[in-house]
Amino acid sequence: MRARALGTRDAPLVRTLLAADRVANVFVSSRVEVGLLWPGSPATLYGWPADQPRHLLHAGSNLAPVFGPCDVRERDQALRAFADAIGTHRWCQAIVGESGVTLALHQLLCQRGRSYATQREVRARQPLMTARAVPASVPQAPVRQVTMDDFDSYFDAAVAMYTEEVGVDPLSGGGRAGYRAHCQSLVHTGRAWGIVTDGRVVFKADVGVSCGGVAQVQGVWLAPHLRGQGLAAPAMGTATRLILESHDVVSLYVNDFNTRAVKTYLRTGFTIAGEFATVLY
Repeated sequence: MRARALGTRDAPLVRTLLAADRVANVFVSSRVEVGLLWPGSPATLYGWPADQPRHLLHAGSNLAPVFGPCDVRERDQALRAFADAIGTHRWCQAIVGESGVTLALHQLLCQRGRSYATQREVRARQPLMTARAVPASVPQAPVRQVTMDDFDSYFDAAVAMYTEEVGVDPLSGGGRAGYRAHCQSLVHTGRAWGIVTDGRVVFKADVGVSCGGVAQVQGVWLAPHLRGQGLAAPAMGTATRLILESHDVVSLYVNDFNTRAVKTYLRTGFTIAGEFATVLY
């Protein structure tokens, strides 16, 4: 059975599938809401099986699988169909999603095309965490929305965060304009939160994805000279409280080897809700 590129007539079914886990599926849900299923979209949403899809694959700058309950045999059938649909030439920058399906998809694509086997890094275990409240014991910190008056310092912090987290300078290879535009969008739309001290952004956290009452936080960063001083939990806790004023739940996923960050999130009311994996190119 082949996978099928889905369109606007499939929207009710797609939304039902995504609603089964609105936290894990918030990225794809957000793409659907801004036109993923419309003609001319720069990305494609595939469904399998073609007649009545139970599993989905977002294929754009990221590959993001969304799978419903199934056994290994059905999972592998669907993955083979998705691999057939997207072909052997890699044009994604990452594969990200629930760890079991994501790693199985990556393994299959590596067998089919050499370009998929040249990954820069595989982060196989990334706890998916959620918070619906912050413990009262977590102190407040002077977190506020970042404004365009703060932008130059915020942009410096964002570049430092990305370089540290991903291992690549986002400004290299002609990427400055695109990354700057991305950061400007976060600030303009009120999705960038931070602590500004003496005109410098020393803490930041962004709502990278938002849909259906779920906010996925990305880009969390604390200036190196302030680490280890007990500031991370109050800053993250306050940012989470502020984001929860307009969302039902705040989510994020974090590398399992970043034990300090995991402990901070647990201290600020997050619990583990699943496990993601990311393959970076």
